[in-house]
Amino acid sequence: MSVHPDATLSDHDHGTKAGHDIAPGEIAVGVVIGRASEYFDFFVYGIASALIFPAIFFPFLDRFEATLASFAIFALAFLARPLGTVLFMKIQTRWGQGVKLTVALFLLGTATAGIAFLPGYATLGATAIVLLGVFRSLQGVALGGSWDGLPSLLALNAPKERRGWYSMLGQLGAPVGFIIAASVFAFLYVSLNEEDLLNWGWRYPFFVAFAINVVALFARLRLVMADEYQSQMGQLELAPTPVRELFREKGRHVFIGAFAALASYALFHIVTIFPLSWIVMFSDQSISSFLMVQIVGAFLAAGAVIASGYIADKVGRARTLGGLALAIAMFSGFAPTLLDAGNVGQSAFVLIGFVLLGLSYGQAAGAVTANFGRRYRYTGAALTSDLAWLIGAAFAPLVALWLCVNYGLAWLGAYLLSGAVCTAIALAINRKQNYRT
Repeated sequence: MSVHPDATLSDHDHGTKAGHDIAPGEIAVGVVIGRASEYFDFFVYGIASALIFPAIFFPFLDRFEATLASFAIFALAFLARPLGTVLFMKIQTRWGQGVKLTVALFLLGTATAGIAFLPGYATLGATAIVLLGVFRSLQGVALGGSWDGLPSLLALNAPKERRGWYSMLGQLGAPVGFIIAASVFAFLYVSLNEEDLLNWGWRYPFFVAFAINVVALFARLRLVMADEYQSQMGQLELAPTPVRELFREKGRHVFIGAFAALASYALFHIVTIFPLSWIVMFSDQSISSFLMVQIVGAFLAAGAVIASGYIADKVGRARTLGGLALAIAMFSGFAPTLLDAGNVGQSAFVLIGFVLLGLSYGQAAGAVTANFGRRYRYTGAALTSDLAWLIGAAFAPLVALWLCVNYGLAWLGAYLLSGAVCTAIALAINRKQNYRT
């Protein structure tokens, strides 16, 4: 039997039929609030890892080596995230989703507050670096554990012809979180001198992140613990399944899903975190000015995320992801030239990159989760996302900076191109596989 390639990309759910006791709009509110709070926390650390932590925790290294070390610790959260998913799936199975979400977000808040209070290398020596690594790893565990299944529930409750639109809503959390985080840091750079910023000012965004996590926890619990929500989760079998069983039955779909979104995830840190490190070391542009350019870019990305919903509903999610992979491949050809073309070129690099990021990332989440069917969708979607972050984004700032400094900016383009190629191959494999079925 021949199946249209887009039919498996959240437009066809293997006979799964959702009830409509909860309106998609209500679920969408919970998704946006939860993701925006997580991404704010995410970007606060990311920006600090490029601008602040090299001086605070690695003053014994030159700026390049210190930044590489900082980015290495940044990657720890992505390594720990799948472990957090597996651990907290067990917690949910035994004690319920409310307990799981409360413990995960409490852990996230504790780790974030721990970073805010952490003395630097000048006070604790190597112990400060170890503690930073521990707190960062705990953030990753907590982020893995905070999976609530709302995106899957939203996809199954959305009208079939508008699933591209509803799929992009959770992705809006990324530009929103970046806008808030970058705005806080831009304010600090404008308001404080370097000494005050490094002594105490950098801690303020982490306190804000902690407060936002508390508010987001109650907002998400209010929805997740509602009887209607729990009823629909049960009807749709959106519940944890054993990880061994998942990989035995649907392991190929986990990897296809991770690589299908790789172009977007590879671009993610190349336009958000990596450029900050490059500007600090190789540009005369002020940090506050560059952050403002990135904030404008994030607004453009938010608009592009919304546009991706319309595009996907018109042409299908597979074609949207494939087309954007091609666009990112084209961008990789002139991205190095832009980044090396002074302030104007660097600004163009950021703005174009953010638009492409919004269009591609808007449909990157759960692109092939329909392939999991009912039983494996909840756990499969979570681990697919974890793997996509690990493969595509975890080491992007570290690898990009190392390659560009040692071998030239052309390697930045090669890195982006590799992500686009992986996406194209994964989509082709997925299409061929589903034609056969």
